[in-house]
Amino acid sequence: MAISKGMLLFTLAGCLGLSVCQAPVAKAQEPPVSLDSHIQVTVDLVQLNVAVTDSHGNYVTGLQPSDFTIVEDGIPEKVATFGEGNEPTRQLVEAPPKGETAGDHDPSDSGARLSAAELNSVVSGANVFVLFDTSNYMYRGFVFAQDAISDFIRSLENADRIAFYSYSRDLSRATRLTAEREQVLRGVRSTVAGDDAALYNCLLLTVKDAAQYNGRKVIVVFSNGPDNASVVPPEDVAELAQSTGTAIYMVSTQQAELEPISTAVFDRMTAATGGKAYFARSWKDEQRAFASIRDDLAHLYSLSYYPQPNPNRGWRSITVKLNSPRLKNCHVRTRNGYRLQASHVTKIADASTGATTGDSSSK
Repeated sequence: MAISKGMLLFTLAGCLGLSVCQAPVAKAQEPPVSLDSHIQVTVDLVQLNVAVTDSHGNYVTGLQPSDFTIVEDGIPEKVATFGEGNEPTRQLVEAPPKGETAGDHDPSDSGARLSAAELNSVVSGANVFVLFDTSNYMYRGFVFAQDAISDFIRSLENADRIAFYSYSRDLSRATRLTAEREQVLRGVRSTVAGDDAALYNCLLLTVKDAAQYNGRKVIVVFSNGPDNASVVPPEDVAELAQSTGTAIYMVSTQQAELEPISTAVFDRMTAATGGKAYFARSWKDEQRAFASIRDDLAHLYSLSYYPQPNPNRGWRSITVKLNSPRLKNCHVRTRNGYRLQASHVTKIADASTGATTGDSSSK
């Protein structure tokens, strides 16, 4: 991308992580650095969607950042942003300046940081990808499943955008991510059943699509049977979903539940990413499962943190606990770790005014 004079390019990378490199400081006898030079500012930011329920399975609301403790690889972390449900996300800790790690941050330093508006564009919003099984397992109850999915899509008031995909042996991106509900519903009605089921192949592609976007990322899968055509192991799908902060929810029928291997895989995959698995015995159970997912999305806490210095470049484990005695019987559900990924959020700002004139996107 060409950067015009008077523009600076800021890149947010990592998980979301950033690394800074800038033009060398000019010597006295050299001309000043051209405004066409660009500076890359890198700050690590890890996002978590956290569900908290009591001993009866009811959602616990009204918690504050001080109620949560986050530990990465045994290292305590500070909550940087916090939000509950549909409330605006609050910034609690500023990003470390000039590419420093969180542990090196000096609050008095005036180095470049993300503004509140830029940070909000990274951590806010909800993108829901619906992945529908249209394999030959779906001949029975196909219309009922379409109805349940359509009702679920109509009820997603908290989602900014929705995409509808379907799969059999191949992935069909019937409706790309959009805020237009009617467009998504037309995609649901256009599906037909047939061919073998390559669930994990197609789910991996869906996770990769979701990883391109900022904010809360959720994939809701409706599966009527086991996978009989994939070459991708489910463990690879789960790890990528964890590393990109994508929660996976599975709604499966009794057909899949009859196969213990599929049942165990669905349970492990959803738990690892902070989602849940449901096994519906009837179309009414399917509707109840989708309603439960909708309620879950509406009650999630959104937390993020700038990781303290950590030499581990591989898998990093995450533990989130509640530190109040009154919450000792509550259950916390979120992803349990991540591997550093190269996703990006880019903005272009006017060097003379400091005003943002470009867009924000991820790659």
